[in-house]
Amino acid sequence: MGQDNSASPFSVVADGSITTPKGFKAGGLHCGLKKTTRHDLGAIVCEVSASAAGVYTTNVFQAAPLAVTRESIGASGKLRAVLVNSGNANACTGKQGEDDAYEMRARFAESIGVPAEHVAVASTGVIGELLKMDKVRGGIDELPVRLAGDRAGADDFCQAILTTDLVQKMVCVELELDGKRVYVAGAAKGSGMIHPNMATMLGFVTTDAAIGSEALQGLLRQATDLTFNMITVDGDTSTNDMLVAMASGLAGNDELTPQHEGWAAFAAALRHVCEVLAKAIARDGEGATKLVEVRVSGAVSDDSAQAIAKTVIGSSLVKSAVFGADANWGRIIAAVGRAGQPVNPETVDIRLGDILTLEQSRPVAFDEEIALEYLKGDTVVIRVDLHGGDGQATAWGCDLTYDYVRINAAYRT
Repeated sequence: MGQDNSASPFSVVADGSITTPKGFKAGGLHCGLKKTTRHDLGAIVCEVSASAAGVYTTNVFQAAPLAVTRESIGASGKLRAVLVNSGNANACTGKQGEDDAYEMRARFAESIGVPAEHVAVASTGVIGELLKMDKVRGGIDELPVRLAGDRAGADDFCQAILTTDLVQKMVCVELELDGKRVYVAGAAKGSGMIHPNMATMLGFVTTDAAIGSEALQGLLRQATDLTFNMITVDGDTSTNDMLVAMASGLAGNDELTPQHEGWAAFAAALRHVCEVLAKAIARDGEGATKLVEVRVSGAVSDDSAQAIAKTVIGSSLVKSAVFGADANWGRIIAAVGRAGQPVNPETVDIRLGDILTLEQSRPVAFDEEIALEYLKGDTVVIRVDLHGGDGQATAWGCDLTYDYVRINAAYRT
C-alpha cells in the first residue's frame, strides 16, 4: 500500500506511475524531432477500451492534434491509446498539418491493432513548422516494442513529452472502492507558455476505476478548473493545451456515478493528481527559482476569488518582487484592485506566509529582515483576505527571473 494519509480518502503511491493502474502500458523513444537525443515520441496504451475524457485549450488557434483527439473521444467516448510527440507543435500548419495528425493516428492504430478512432494524438514544441513525418513514421513503427507496464516505460513516456521542462512530472494515488484497490495516476509536461484556459501544457490521467465517459468528463472538468486552470507562468495560453483521461475499469469496482458512495473519494483523488501535476508545472516554470501560491479568502464568491488569485499570481510585478525577495505588498493590492471583482477597499488583509503586512487596507509595521528571509525560500505563500464573503480560491505560479527571458529569447534557435 502507499503512504498512510488518514486525513484523505486516498494515499500516495511513492513509486507509482501512469502504468500502475491495471491495463496500461507506456513507452517512449527518440525519433529525431529534437536536436538532442532525448526522447521525443511516446504513447500510453490500454489493453481494453477505456472510458475517455478530454479538455482543451480555448486559444482560437488550435493545433491539428486537438481536432483529431476531439474526434476520437467524441466518436464513442472510448480510447485505447494516446500518441504524443514533442519538439514540434504541429500548430498553424494548415491542411498538411491536419493530414499529418490523422496519419499519426492511423499509423499508430495499425501498429497496435486497434481502430483509428480509438487513438488520441497530442503534440508540443515549436509552432508553425511541419512535422518531419519520415522520422515520425519510423518512430511509430518502432514504438510498440518499447511499451512496458512498469516504471521504466512510464519514465520513457514522461521524457518523450518534455520540451523546456527541467524535470519529469508524474504522480499516483490509490483508494478503496467497493472493497477493490483503485489507482489514479497522471503525467504532465509544461514549463513555459503557461496560462491554461482549459500553458504549453499537456496532461494525461490513467485510472483503473470503472466509470463512464460522461461521468469522467464531468469530474475532469471540475478538477481542471480548480487545478490546471489556476496556474500561470507567463500569462500565455498555448495552441496545444490538452488534458486526456482514460479509465480501464479493470479494478472491478461498481461503476462510479454521483450516487455511488465512493464518488466523492474518487473525485478527491482525481483532483489531487491534477493539483500535484499543476503545482509541479508552476514550480518548473522556465527560469523559475520559487513556487508561488496565492490564497484568496473572503471574496463574494469562489469564482471571484479565482479571478483575483489568478490576477495576483500572473502579475509580472508581483513575480519580479518575489524573485528579488522584496516584500512589496503594494504590488499585490494593486493586482487585487485591477482584477475586475467586487472588493471593499477598506477591508483587505495581506500576509506573506504568516507575516502580516496589511490589515484592513492599512500598512502594518513588520520586520523587513524576517520577510526577506521568508521570501528567499523556495516556496512563497501570499494570503489575501478580503473580508467580503465566503468565496475562496488558490492559484499557483512562479517568480519571474532573468533566465525566463534568456530561455525564450532563443527558443527557436
